[in-house]
Amino acid sequence: MAQQILKLGIPAGSLQEATIELFNKAGFQIFDSRRSYQPRIDDDQIQLTLLRAQEMSRYVADGVLDAGITGYDWIMENGSDVQEICELAYSKVTSGSAKWVLAVPDESSVKKCEDLRGGIIATELVNVTKKYFADKNIDVKVEFSWGATEVKARLVDAIVELTETGSSLIANKLRVIDTIVTSTTRFIANKKSLQDKFKREKIENISILLKAAIDARSRVGLKMNVKKSDLDSVLKVLPAEKSPTISGLADSDYVAVEVIIEDKIERVLVPALKRAGASGIFTYPLNKVIH
Repeated sequence: MAQQILKLGIPAGSLQEATIELFNKAGFQIFDSRRSYQPRIDDDQIQLTLLRAQEMSRYVADGVLDAGITGYDWIMENGSDVQEICELAYSKVTSGSAKWVLAVPDESSVKKCEDLRGGIIATELVNVTKKYFADKNIDVKVEFSWGATEVKARLVDAIVELTETGSSLIANKLRVIDTIVTSTTRFIANKKSLQDKFKREKIENISILLKAAIDARSRVGLKMNVKKSDLDSVLKVLPAEKSPTISGLADSDYVAVEVIIEDKIERVLVPALKRAGASGIFTYPLNKVIH
């Protein structure tokens, strides 16, 4: 009997490195990703293909791939009939969302989208942009831009461009008029593939592990020794929503306390725990946090 295989697409280009790092945290090793569009993975039941995020949803919708990772923006742009499995809050720069914004040069007289009536808009996100203006009953011409769209802002009337931090817009002296769509990375699947028991379970397993790896990015494990007489004082310092693990030690006067915390509070919490009586305090990184 032939081995069952899940055909999985991962994004090439700007998201490639971040995606491979995420899979590594989730427990998968990916090889040859810089030399091949079909890199190897240390799971014989998965066949990987590297594709641009812009076209991923089309291949998943058509069943060429069983599942894939792409942006919400490109699902909307392609009008792809796919099943969204989960949102994956990671990107090439931040862990937040990216925005496609309508922007004009700082010196432009345009103040609102209505001022662009009869104008030309350059963007890679053509269909979504056309719908945005059609919904507002504003007649414009939307032209496809083959990259470097910021440069064209002074050749046409406005651009619609993707931004995560806004730094590129500022550097090119561009001003945002409106947000067209907010996008995050999504794990999607072909609807027919989900009817197959093996593929559905495989996709669900990957989803659980990827989300766990993302959740672990903002957390650390914290462990310390506490004298029993100081335990109440130490527990009061820990965030109220956390339920620590408390274990006995060889020295019956002490216990070990372990908890997972947000990494952003570590630098405040550790000195406070020390003052409350904790000792032998150490923190450690996490690969996965499964709720």
